[in-house]
Amino acid sequence: MFRLTITALAVTLASATLWPLPKQITTGSTTLPIPNGSFKFVGQSENDSDLAVKRYIPLIFPHSVDESGDALDIQVTIDDESSELQLDTDESYKLSIPESPTSDTPITITSKTQFGFMRALETLSQLVEFDFDAETYSIEGAPIDIEDSPRFPHRGVLVDSSRHFEPIQTLKNVVDSLAYAKLNVLHWHLVDSQSFPFDSNSYPLLGKMGSYSQEERYTPNDVSDLVEYARQRGVRVMVEIDTPGHAASWCEGYPEVCPSTTCTEPLNPSTNATFDLIEGLFKDLTGGEAKAGLFPETLMHLGGDEVNTDCWTNTDAVSDWMDEQGFDEDDTYAYFIARVQSIAHSMGREVIGWEEIWNHFGTSLDPSTIIHQWLPGSKVGPEVTEAGYRLIWSTDGVWYLDGLGVTWKDMYAAEPTEGIAEENFNLVLGGEGCMWGETADTSDIQQTIWPRLAAISERLWSPKNGTQDVEEAAPRFAEFRCHLNRRGIAAAPYDNEEARNAPGGPGGCLDQRRV
Repeated sequence: MFRLTITALAVTLASATLWPLPKQITTGSTTLPIPNGSFKFVGQSENDSDLAVKRYIPLIFPHSVDESGDALDIQVTIDDESSELQLDTDESYKLSIPESPTSDTPITITSKTQFGFMRALETLSQLVEFDFDAETYSIEGAPIDIEDSPRFPHRGVLVDSSRHFEPIQTLKNVVDSLAYAKLNVLHWHLVDSQSFPFDSNSYPLLGKMGSYSQEERYTPNDVSDLVEYARQRGVRVMVEIDTPGHAASWCEGYPEVCPSTTCTEPLNPSTNATFDLIEGLFKDLTGGEAKAGLFPETLMHLGGDEVNTDCWTNTDAVSDWMDEQGFDEDDTYAYFIARVQSIAHSMGREVIGWEEIWNHFGTSLDPSTIIHQWLPGSKVGPEVTEAGYRLIWSTDGVWYLDGLGVTWKDMYAAEPTEGIAEENFNLVLGGEGCMWGETADTSDIQQTIWPRLAAISERLWSPKNGTQDVEEAAPRFAEFRCHLNRRGIAAAPYDNEEARNAPGGPGGCLDQRRV
């Protein structure tokens, strides 16, 4: 038996197929049979953890077996099964698999929260193997002891439902896949210039007039259902309402919030109608208070990117108002950002903005603002964190999933803390792969996201030391793509030069000809 602490990676029998790699693992050399292909979980309550077990049993044991015998006991200890799912939720766990489990020395899972227990279930599921010749299940490398926790608390994917509408079932499928890679955030870019697919109770014409069609909309109940579905799988749903740019679709139902009918964005800063609408919409989304409403997630993304101020200066009513206030374009931009942030803060939300707001306003931003780095080649991270602001990392050209020429190896090699002083590492909350929707809908969303997002998941979950060798990670990465396929996730061939391409010819999951 030896200890693998991921400081000098040597893939063992037990860890050869684990993705992402755990923080620490101790393994042996015994093959542990699993009688009757079943586990008996003891100790978890009939709530989220029990639901997680019911989901995972058919994933762990997909093949029926004829053998008999008592199921292996798994003793479960969860300190707090009522904990909320937020940025600071503890996802750590310990998994111990003895060489010869008995009722006195069973397999054990211990965690602080039910969400840590869910992460342990995923690890356990990747350890169980099926022998097709013997038609038996087993675990290689027992005894196994794993102590695991994520490197970063914020690990996710952005899904854009404005450029193409994504049905709720499609989003649920994405949520399922995130949990398999220990990712915990669905960043929902809900609306944009092209469409407004959400039915706001306060401003119903937003969805009625701003959606692509009457069928391509989300009701409040749809949203609530998805958020709860995700929570039960340890995935936070963080909404983004991008303002003042990327908002032309708002004008279809409420033209008064736009500069003019012919020059529609950024939103009109000169009228209270704009901010009244934003406040009403935010109340629909948040319930007007912390940890409430359709999105109980305390982080709210307010965009703020790519603001072209020409419609302000070229519209007389807005330009005259700016002159009255003594504002130039940047002053007006700052006024808008500050006022919308204030609305979100009044509802108990911490706000995130794309990095342009930092580039324009720097430390004049509210100190609680979280900066989302995205511009190609951006080096804003060291500057942001040195000033005490928090950071999320998604640099375009590296972690943008719609960049189909970016390989998983490029994504794996990226490092969110690059250039940042070690004493400021705690200000890097994590990162996201961004799947912008111009060329993705239900027909290709999964293979656009997977398997490349798995490279990001290991970078955000696993310790930095020991996960730097791309070639050493390649066999596990290829196997994880097969793991996703076996669960019905349409992950594309793992070594495509152009992401989401179909296989180039006959072949197994690991040896497909790739194009």
